[in-house]
Amino acid sequence: MTMTDPIADMLTRIRNGQRRGLFTISSPYSKFRAAVLEVLKKEGYIREYSKVENKDGKPELIIELKYMDGEPVIKEIKKESTPGCRNYSKISDLPKIYNGLGIAIISTSRGVLSDFDARRLNVGGEVICIVF
Repeated sequence: MTMTDPIADMLTRIRNGQRRGLFTISSPYSKFRAAVLEVLKKEGYIREYSKVENKDGKPELIIELKYMDGEPVIKEIKKESTPGCRNYSKISDLPKIYNGLGIAIISTSRGVLSDFDARRLNVGGEVICIVF
């Protein structure tokens, strides 16, 4: 079965895992998913992620979710750009999520970055998702 929006699937797995209080979840592997997880890890929204092979020999990502005092660190995680409606943003129009308390994950020509890093490098791109 093919998936039309694999990033939305991964974000939904993270959201559902945190609602259930799970400490680890799995998601199929792709370089783009790993790049998004690297930004989430660098910004402190997840503990860790790793690439392993499942019993069928296919690679998958094991994501360790992060909690603070029993509450999920991620309060909101929402997909912004969809396959049917891409959301591109210039550097001057990059969104500020809750006045800088949250982040937007941007796919740029320099790779997948947080909105803070994109501003620092002066690049715009496709707004993948927002996290708070």
